[in-house]
Amino acid sequence: MRYGVFILPDRPWQQTRPAWERAEQLGFDHAWTFDHLVWGGLPDSQWFSCIPTLTAAAAVTSRIMLGAFVFSPNFRHPVSLSREIQTLVDISDGRLLAGLGAGGTPDDLILGQSPQTPRERVDRLQEFARLLDRTLREDHVSAAGEYYSSRDMRLVGGSVRDRVPLLMAGNGPRSIRFAAAFGDGWVTNGAVTDDVETWFAELGRSREVLETRLAERPDADRFARYLNLASCPLSPLESIGAFDEITGRAAGLGFTDVILAWPRSEPPYKGSEEMLERIAAERL
Repeated sequence: MRYGVFILPDRPWQQTRPAWERAEQLGFDHAWTFDHLVWGGLPDSQWFSCIPTLTAAAAVTSRIMLGAFVFSPNFRHPVSLSREIQTLVDISDGRLLAGLGAGGTPDDLILGQSPQTPRERVDRLQEFARLLDRTLREDHVSAAGEYYSSRDMRLVGGSVRDRVPLLMAGNGPRSIRFAAAFGDGWVTNGAVTDDVETWFAELGRSREVLETRLAERPDADRFARYLNLASCPLSPLESIGAFDEITGRAAGLGFTDVILAWPRSEPPYKGSEEMLERIAAERL
């Protein structure tokens, strides 16, 4: 099992920088931040951009993997994002984890876009991911899709795709099957519920969908499975026992990686940094 932590970009860099440095010092395998224009969990909060934050984090760390949780089509184009990813892979020396997801409110409304059905969101994400993949592999990329187009996008210097995993986020069966068929890994929050047993039961059903599709891949043993523990009804930062219970059950479902929330002094993700440090010292 590998362990990660996400750090919200709701404060200026000089205030969040110590958390990124401490995450590496504590021994976490990866650290993430959210990619939004406005996050629904803190709609009235100050908010900072994902890619510059990860670039800054790359400059003050040397080992820990750095993740976007997650890039979405709501306000990004795969062609321009590919250039940002190429640059961030270079700056971080290959430490970027690129999560990709369908996105949600309010980001989908801020640019004045027409509302989309869940099916349309998934259609758009799949086209987004495929074109992004091409622009990270190929030079002279031209494409004309339903949602995105490209005219002779350049990638001078060779493919960078083997240096950045594309981790597909999703909870629905169609998104999970696409993750298994296309991605280098799957990222999930699990179901929205207040009941721990229901949360794990739904994860079990999602795992069955994933494993059925993964059986068709010759490299299935290298496929990563990331679980956001901050979505669990039982907080893993409640106690060492809670952490052990949740991560043990996650491992039993085949998850290779779990992600905690860096504790905040108030909701969301209110918790104790002392408990996080104890977990790191005793379990990581």
